[in-house]
Amino acid sequence: MTDTLLNLASPDKLFIGGDWTAGTGAEQIAIISPASEEVVGRVAKATTADMDRAVAAARHAFDHGPWPRLSGAERAVYLRRIAAEMARRADDFARAWSLQVGMPYAQSAQVAPHMGGYFTYYAGLAEQGFEEVRQPLMGGHAIVVREPVGVVVAVVPWNAPLATLALKVAPALAAGCTVIAKPSPETPLEALILAECVAAAGVPEGVFSVLTADRDVSDHLIRQRAVDKVSFTGSTAAGLHIASVVSGRGGRITTELGGKSAAIVLEDADIATVVAGIMPNLVGLCGQQCAAFSRILVPRARKEDVAAALAAAMAHVAVGDPFAEATQMGPLVTGRQQERVLGYIERGKAEGARVITGGGRPAHLTKGWFVEPTLFAEATNSMTIAREEIFGPVGTIIAYDSEAEAIAIANDSDYGLSGGVFTPDADRAYALARRIRTGNFGHNGRVIDYTIPYGGFKLSGVGREGGVEGLHGFTEVKAIFMAQLPSHLSA
Repeated sequence: MTDTLLNLASPDKLFIGGDWTAGTGAEQIAIISPASEEVVGRVAKATTADMDRAVAAARHAFDHGPWPRLSGAERAVYLRRIAAEMARRADDFARAWSLQVGMPYAQSAQVAPHMGGYFTYYAGLAEQGFEEVRQPLMGGHAIVVREPVGVVVAVVPWNAPLATLALKVAPALAAGCTVIAKPSPETPLEALILAECVAAAGVPEGVFSVLTADRDVSDHLIRQRAVDKVSFTGSTAAGLHIASVVSGRGGRITTELGGKSAAIVLEDADIATVVAGIMPNLVGLCGQQCAAFSRILVPRARKEDVAAALAAAMAHVAVGDPFAEATQMGPLVTGRQQERVLGYIERGKAEGARVITGGGRPAHLTKGWFVEPTLFAEATNSMTIAREEIFGPVGTIIAYDSEAEAIAIANDSDYGLSGGVFTPDADRAYALARRIRTGNFGHNGRVIDYTIPYGGFKLSGVGREGGVEGLHGFTEVKAIFMAQLPSHLSA
């Protein structure tokens, strides 16, 4: 059990305000391997009473503790310590991702050592300070300050649990907020490992908590008036519910939700570049990516060549045990998700799209929630597989007859999270990018970088994470008018 739960000292306890404490209930959350369908560990299951304790600790620490009143440079010291602890636990983080989600370990082991970089980056921004002097029209001075928004609840999904958690916790702590992390019940381990890193870094009491809980009690947490902001990444339906609840009581909200992103292949695109740029979106994390290029828009004259190249690449993807060295794609996260993806595939067939590779469960895998990399052709943008987020290793090729039509198809979506264009012409790529209503857009591939703002238009969410914008999302802006500047700003 110790090896399975990745050197966690107290997997049966909750981390509330800096202390490992028993929950008020006796139930636990079972962690099920998506590759074997077996229970591989258990963690504590928080109750509403435990949530109330965490909120009270965070509220007291924000209102009366030192954390919000430290300078940005002082908080940066702690963030760098957290990053150092995360580097020490990199293999635990990597194995947690592979164990719970099915991410191939060969890939998770490459990514995990860089996760502390989120905290180092925001430490650097915190060191720059939160004050700016401006000159009002009527004379004197105005000091525009950014102050921490308060108690933050960070609700994260199961597909990339550590990255989405770090993208919230690092800037929130840098800003001076106190934070309650609520991981998905499918993937609680990363948050618990992070809690041990925060404790080892000596972060003051009450500043950080982790509540491992089922969704049925989590609604209680977001409804607390003592919570100033909720930062949520997950499904559009859940995000809209959370936004209505939190905004309805005057709280702050950031949401990063679903996507149905279009990759626009222009007639001058190099096919090898297209395959290299699209494949990681379709099979990485078994396609469970909100920014996946799930709609592939291709000139009608080139659709057969592009389809053949992508189908060949998908057919050669090694699907299997996440801990096997040769594996390139693991399983979907749950049996429910497998059923959902297979259901979308059947819906695509019924509506007239043609499967040119994949379409079912790999024949050689009798256990685990696996689905073959699947590619549809002869599809239209009105089909369900082109309208709804599948969240699996499924791509849909849609033909177009002009660049204007491609732009119209790309924008004809309820979502606007990501997208891309494939062409060697940088001027043409930039001009096209400016016409797509989406928060992120790539040229000959997709890039997600925590130093650059990330988020969506339309139903893909509200606000931005990453970059300085991600830090500002955890602050309130105050303008202080002064006849004379205080001494620390007048030197």
